[in-house]
Amino acid sequence: MESVHPTEIRRQPEARTLRILWSDGHEADYEYDYLRGFCPCAGCQGHGAREVEFQAPESPVEPLTIRPVGNYAISFHWTDTHSTGIYRFDFLRSICPCDRCRAERGDGA
Repeated sequence: MESVHPTEIRRQPEARTLRILWSDGHEADYEYDYLRGFCPCAGCQGHGAREVEFQAPESPVEPLTIRPVGNYAISFHWTDTHSTGIYRFDFLRSICPCDRCRAERGDGA
């Protein structure tokens, strides 16, 4: 089975979101602060193999740049100067903020 991957990633600055269209037809809008809050880097999450926890940014952020990391992830350079998080596509899908995905997870991520 082929893994689900983005077919399009686009900024929506007026809405302060990143829209991701997925290869299975799903689409979702990720708020910038939501993405920054789920930064998976060790500096934000600590070292260890636990689940990534939401850490609210101190102030609103926006991505200065969004870059591909190989063919499996993207990285951001945020307006708060943070830039070490690598957001794997499977991770992004696992934190999808749409109502359907949140209900399937049974959480408030």
